[in-house]
Amino acid sequence: MSIRRLEQARRLLALAQSGLHYTDGAFDKERYEEIAAIAHAQLGELADMDAEKVAELFAHEAGYANPKLDVRCAVFNDAGEILLVREVADGLWSLPGGWADVGASPSDNAAKEVREESGYTVTVERLLAVWDTAKHPHPPSVFHIWKLIFLGRIVASGDVIGVETDGVGFFDIDALPPLSLGRILPEQIRRLDALRRDGGIAFD
Repeated sequence: MSIRRLEQARRLLALAQSGLHYTDGAFDKERYEEIAAIAHAQLGELADMDAEKVAELFAHEAGYANPKLDVRCAVFNDAGEILLVREVADGLWSLPGGWADVGASPSDNAAKEVREESGYTVTVERLLAVWDTAKHPHPPSVFHIWKLIFLGRIVASGDVIGVETDGVGFFDIDALPPLSLGRILPEQIRRLDALRRDGGIAFD
């Protein structure tokens, strides 16, 4: 897998998407659509997906192209264990979170995801990390993703109301379950633990 080729294919698709947004010319539109199709094929090859599936993922992406925003919340109990949820999509564990929704702030989005996926109501205390997944060893993704990770404090417990997770638990930092590596990495969880203890914020 060439990370450089993956980044180039994502950039090519972003240029095509932005071009389609701004152009009024039929000729230009046809050429940008052709560029988008080439990028879909390249991304599909690099991420081991069918080009048509990649096109479906980007079908609702319009306007000037931007990175996708993934908001998550790191919640620790009094024993220093971290809250994780098991994703239905792959049966693996992650921090509660997901794509940011329009109409709510990043921190409100993060708190909502915790409530839906774990049943816990949290107060978001501060930002812990802003990460560009391209700078971390996540598995290849067709999207360019920025992650915002917040520190949450539990104020109440309740029932899980979402459908994207089927397990909830607190885990020792040194005894993590199998993680959904596209969403969170073991070394990232260890770094979040250090950041919440020393008051730092990570930007990388």
